[in-house]
Amino acid sequence: MAIELKAPTFPESIADGTVATWHKQPGDAVKRDELIVDIETDKVVMEVLAEADGVMGDIIKNEGDTVLSGEVLGTLKDGEKAAAGGDKPAKESAKEEAAPAAKTEQDAAGDDAEEPLLSPAARKLAEENSIAPTSITGTGKDGRVTKEDVVNAIEAKKNAPKAEDKAAAKPAQAESVQLGEGDRQEKRVPMTRLRARVAQRLVEAQSSMAMLTTYNEVNMKPIMDLRGKYKELFEKKHDGVRLGFMSFFVKAVTEALKRFPGVNASIDGSDIVYHGYMDIGVAVSSPRGLVVPVLRNAEFMSLAQIEGGVADYGRKARDGKLSIEEMTGGTFTISNGGVFGSLLSSPIVNPPQTAILGMHKIQERPMAVNGEVVILPMMYLALSYDHRLIDGKEAVSFLVVIKDLLEDPARLLLEV
Repeated sequence: MAIELKAPTFPESIADGTVATWHKQPGDAVKRDELIVDIETDKVVMEVLAEADGVMGDIIKNEGDTVLSGEVLGTLKDGEKAAAGGDKPAKESAKEEAAPAAKTEQDAAGDDAEEPLLSPAARKLAEENSIAPTSITGTGKDGRVTKEDVVNAIEAKKNAPKAEDKAAAKPAQAESVQLGEGDRQEKRVPMTRLRARVAQRLVEAQSSMAMLTTYNEVNMKPIMDLRGKYKELFEKKHDGVRLGFMSFFVKAVTEALKRFPGVNASIDGSDIVYHGYMDIGVAVSSPRGLVVPVLRNAEFMSLAQIEGGVADYGRKARDGKLSIEEMTGGTFTISNGGVFGSLLSSPIVNPPQTAILGMHKIQERPMAVNGEVVILPMMYLALSYDHRLIDGKEAVSFLVVIKDLLEDPARLLLEV
């Protein structure tokens, strides 16, 4: 009996997906809950897991094919039959019929029944080159694997890389194409669905909004001094959660949004939607493109909860484990280009939101303080906003509140 492997049920916001990577090929053994295939959508990569133990059957949808919600991707042969030997690959069944004596020897020795007999020289050569004995077809007497069989298997491995190696190389290939020095070559690779969707949304944002950016700068010394004084105690108190800068910015943003609710609003047709909650999106770079997971009800979160949430999202983004729910919604976004060395930039608003805050690199600069020149760690802040809803005065005042709160962190606690 074959079990159908189906595409996940996509949310309403996702029409279809693309088969990204098959982790199993026909004839491969499969365990329950083992990853079989990745489906890439406009927002996340969704995983299809095995429902039971068994053997991989036919692949119906190849890598790069478009699939709909619930569509059949391939088949998995019944686990019970596979365990009983009823659905073993034809190659293994033929080997067992042709070499019953070899199988008897293996059983008597307590070896795996599926592993063929190898001569000492062949076994040593296979181990040195990380070749699994079960992947070698023996041509010797009673199906015995000879040294020549191992050499042929090594050559085949060199000429045909494993499917999982190809899959692992795909994201890196899409991000960075390596060409020989001095060559005038070109290489064309398909854009991932996620990156294509991000590109589409960025273009739509710039063409549909009256986008404007206002700038300011903040003295980061008070935050840095506070962080330096308490970071070890903070980490010990909160089970290894590190105290970074993002939590201070999120807290400052939520306090500023309380004073300027229009910055937390969105436009829906001819209506303005004012949100009675603050879901802060945090832009995170991943191998497949930019993603924006959301901290729900950030106005009620502590510094430790914010730092823990951001760190968790960062790990999930790198591993491609973010869910649709974790990236849906958001009323305001923070983007930190400073981690990559950006000194100043104009971030693009993430629709249907109406504003985004850009953080940048902390750099020491000479500043005039009480008539004296002092070297201070300064950061440029950028607030991009939709001028259709937010006036310039409101945007500038909002950014000044964030600046004041960061330069005097005690105000965050006192909410003044």
